[in-house]
Amino acid sequence: MSPRKGNRGSRPPGGPPVPNSRGFRLRSVLVLGVGALIGAVILLWENAAESHSVPDNGSSGARTEIVPKKLSTTYIRQLVSEVNVDRLWTTFLKPMLIERQPGSAGNKQVREFIVSHLQSLSSGWTVDLDLFDALTPRGSMSFGSVMATLDPSARQRIVLACHLDSKVFPHDRRGRPFVGATDSAVPCSLILEAVTLLDTRLKQLKNKGSSLTLQLFFLDGEEAIVDWTVRDSLYGARHLAQHLKKAEIPGGGGSQLSAINLFILLDLLGAPDPVFTSHYSETNGHFLRLRALEKRLHGLGLLKSHPFENAYFRNDIYYGPVEDDHIPFVKQGVPALHVISTPFPAVWHTHDDTEENLHRPTVINLCRIFVAFLSETLSL
Repeated sequence: MSPRKGNRGSRPPGGPPVPNSRGFRLRSVLVLGVGALIGAVILLWENAAESHSVPDNGSSGARTEIVPKKLSTTYIRQLVSEVNVDRLWTTFLKPMLIERQPGSAGNKQVREFIVSHLQSLSSGWTVDLDLFDALTPRGSMSFGSVMATLDPSARQRIVLACHLDSKVFPHDRRGRPFVGATDSAVPCSLILEAVTLLDTRLKQLKNKGSSLTLQLFFLDGEEAIVDWTVRDSLYGARHLAQHLKKAEIPGGGGSQLSAINLFILLDLLGAPDPVFTSHYSETNGHFLRLRALEKRLHGLGLLKSHPFENAYFRNDIYYGPVEDDHIPFVKQGVPALHVISTPFPAVWHTHDDTEENLHRPTVINLCRIFVAFLSETLSL
């Protein structure tokens, strides 16, 4: 994620640093015990203010309500057992743990790796590259995002997104590059593992001609090149949102942007003890489903190093929304579910954001929760 990614801010009790404002709109509200009602009112008021401050621009169109299908206990056990830990870690994560700055050889390498893998799956993804040049504080730079669509003719889409670039940092005194393991190599890897595990089921969804399909966005240029501002951040997300606003669904049916029912953004994942909260009232129902799935998998003994039912997805604490790749889409009226660890991991924007400092059980647990959530949401 990238609020203003150059500064560190206050440290909540018992938690890692949270960045200051200008890119990160921090409204820290602890909702505990008697304060629950007050916190809920503040949350609703702030989300309402947020939505009223952003014009729809007539792009949202009529969105069909998503009707998830609850998974049976037998099916959910089978599903999460299919998470391939070695594939997740060795095949997907390790190739991501390189410098991936926009315009770099590493960035192109990771982009080509993602494209190659998606094209190898039997479900038949349509993979497109959004390649463009943009002016940055360091001059013109090249960017390239990956967009994959399961069924381009479908008129309703769920987007699962992350960013593929790494922050522009020099090597540290020990000669280590910044590889951004939580930011955002793990989210990319989780998405690849999820769609690989679900490959046969997604093929069946596509073949039956469902009106609802899945899209994947691996966005470039999320990080500020120098310092987080409206212009120096979210390069790929801003460019793709404008492109999709103008692009029509094949065969008619409105713009591809208006076809997005839900934009799910993953960021800053993989550190121990993450906390996720609901940032938008419009998608709070989906957040509560994630929370319910965490509780359910915990009760079935399917999560490891997981001390209590809702260790991750919390509705008793609120740190406020974060500016990230969902913002250009929210500004066009797209509902967003922002799954980002707040407070940020302690290794955020340091050279310690490496594989060695990831918490393997948490990564696996999150993958199991997300796979169950996608299967439930798409009625696979």
